Amino acid sequence: MRSLRKQRLILPWLQLRMVWRFLGLSALALSLQFLLLAASLANLAADLPQDGPLMMQELPGRLIWILGLSFVICLPLIFCVGVLLTFRIAGPLYRFEQYLKAIQRGEQPADCRIRADDELQEFCTLLNDTTRPLRARAAQPQAAAQPEASGGELERAA
Repeated sequence: MRSLRKQRLILPWLQLRMVWRFLGLSALALSLQFLLLAASLANLAADLPQDGPLMMQELPGRLIWILGLSFVICLPLIFCVGVLLTFRIAGPLYRFEQYLKAIQRGEQPADCRIRADDELQEFCTLLNDTTRPLRARAAQPQAAAQPEASGGELERAA
């Protein structure tokens, strides 16, 4: 069973910045497409023997309509896809941050795990391998302190 995300945006500053960049690039690509289409149709209209002026008169309105429709359809779609794709990066980064904070607080968390379809799997493995000796050393004093406490209780009871 897949676990559901509890937060809409895990790292909003990162995810939204990435999505705005996707949107900017998409808007730039749509604008370039618009300019190329307009230039091509203007050249076509100039080459028409009789209806070129009529086509040139109709061209701006139609091109603006095509550009507006392209923006209305493409940009929201790109925004949604961008947010969903950034979860595969922001989710693991958030998990790594929480994991390192737990180690910093002196806790001994189990190995860090991320979803199978998330990015940064190799980094997760490296993080676990790197922190394993540190977590093992932190667990040793606690393990040594527990038998002493239980041994002292046995001596007092006898």
